Amino acid sequence: MSPVSSKPVSAPVLDAAIAWQLCLDCGNGSALEQAEFNKWYSASEEHARAWMQLGMLDHRFSSTSVPARNALLKARSGVQQQVRKIGGGLASIALVCGLTLFASKDYLPVDYWMADHRTATGEQRQLRLADGTLLNLNTHSAVDVRFDGTTRRIVLQEGEIMVETGHGDPRPFVVQTRDGSLRALGTRFLVRREDDGTRLSVLQSRVAAHPENSVDEIIYTEGQQVLMHRDYLGQMLAVNPGADAWTRGMLVLDNVRLADMVHELKRYRRGHLGVDPDVADLRISGSFALNNVELALNALLPALPVKIEQHTPWWVTISARPAKN
Repeated sequence: MSPVSSKPVSAPVLDAAIAWQLCLDCGNGSALEQAEFNKWYSASEEHARAWMQLGMLDHRFSSTSVPARNALLKARSGVQQQVRKIGGGLASIALVCGLTLFASKDYLPVDYWMADHRTATGEQRQLRLADGTLLNLNTHSAVDVRFDGTTRRIVLQEGEIMVETGHGDPRPFVVQTRDGSLRALGTRFLVRREDDGTRLSVLQSRVAAHPENSVDEIIYTEGQQVLMHRDYLGQMLAVNPGADAWTRGMLVLDNVRLADMVHELKRYRRGHLGVDPDVADLRISGSFALNNVELALNALLPALPVKIEQHTPWWVTISARPAKN
């Protein structure tokens, strides 16, 4: 993040940004609500900075409209009380939205914001934990650290992490997600939350995977990956080349679909980044810097028959380049 975007914001402005996130994510946003948000966002540089730090705009554009639920009222009453203090107009809009979250019981933006450690969209961070473990957080990621006398536990609330466990501590080291637990056996590994499960990629040594609703536990070794679901473990596959390249600020691709590249890049960019179906299946290889998504997109132009359409700074589409006459 730039020095400006990482500058702290005041608590009232942060509360307002959270309220707008809840309102826009409820899936029922009207033109009036969107206009009011645009007015708030443009009112000051601090408002824009708070929205950037919240790091949730990509979810706003990519999520489909689904029925809302009242989980916030039940599980996050403290946040609800804060939102009510923001002000008449904004609070009214938030209450019209129901102060709700998505119907999916696993999608809780407040859990992301309240996590012990988190990164915004496009941000990466490295942490050294008390036991010597090295923890890398990828873009828009959030973890809680739960160390006690018997277990070293990391709860991955959102996003992706790379773990290099510290040595000399007898307590088990476990990464917990909504889908189950991953027990490190002296190792370096990646854990990524995806829509349909948790992806484990073992880079060194071994990791034992245990789905939440299963008695099975399977040990995976260096070079293996698996998608863990709540009830079962998927097919064992080889770790993708360059899977940990993001820890060095790079996206490394080897003959992948353009649509898959875009899917990865939009994790590092706020706003909408789309690709037309006509060019989605084009193949691309190469290395791209993650700290400059626009530069990565422009690198496509000499390699593929595509053009970049930028309607606003927040809305970019990759489409077919017209054939020359």
